[in-house]
Amino acid sequence: MTASLPLIGVTLDQEPGGPGQYSAFPWYAVRANYMSAVVKAGGLPVALSHMPCLAAEVVSRLDGLVVTGGAFDIDPALYGEARDERTPLLKPGRTQAELKLIEAARARGIPVFGICGGMQLLAAVLGGTLYQDIEVAIPGALPHEQPNPRDEAGHCVSVVPGTRLAGIVGRASMAVNSSHHQAVRDPGQAVVSARAEDGVIEAIEDSEAVFCIGVQWHPEFSIDPGDRALFAAFVAAARG
Repeated sequence: MTASLPLIGVTLDQEPGGPGQYSAFPWYAVRANYMSAVVKAGGLPVALSHMPCLAAEVVSRLDGLVVTGGAFDIDPALYGEARDERTPLLKPGRTQAELKLIEAARARGIPVFGICGGMQLLAAVLGGTLYQDIEVAIPGALPHEQPNPRDEAGHCVSVVPGTRLAGIVGRASMAVNSSHHQAVRDPGQAVVSARAEDGVIEAIEDSEAVFCIGVQWHPEFSIDPGDRALFAAFVAAARG
């Protein structure tokens, strides 16, 4: 029975290591609820190391790919802009590995689910661009770095009717958490499938793919019933 579970690759964060950290040497990490969300949806999660040269080989063994978020920014060079003080922290090793994994997954046609920073990288892959800082770009925007705990909702999003996301969650709006200072400006070839009340893009999708959805919030916290529906639909697509 276990062998029938679709194998879901989950990308990892990375830290350089040092005094007072988990290790004095470089280490990987992933929040446990990413893994448990995949398990609850019927998938078998596996953590993916940052080895761009092996991305195609890794993806050849997978049934689906989750690109996770993290406290860092996507290199603006990926969408044709110069980096400035609005983009303070890059993780080039991680970004390069995730970029190659997304490209390999899309080439193979397996489901891709981008979460928070994973959605932003997916947007760049699909020819889109980002706001390097929401507060600068959109005066009066919502506090997308919500002050309350991340396992609580920070704001609501409106789901665009007729999109794949709308079909999955079965609702016109969702209560979501929010932990980002950058956002998708132009979705490129992707379709916008949700927006926050201030107009910020909160979800994108590639309508030509079997499942290629990015969300700006963290559905692994299962705050809204639509979050569980998203993971269920992703794993179902991977099983198919």
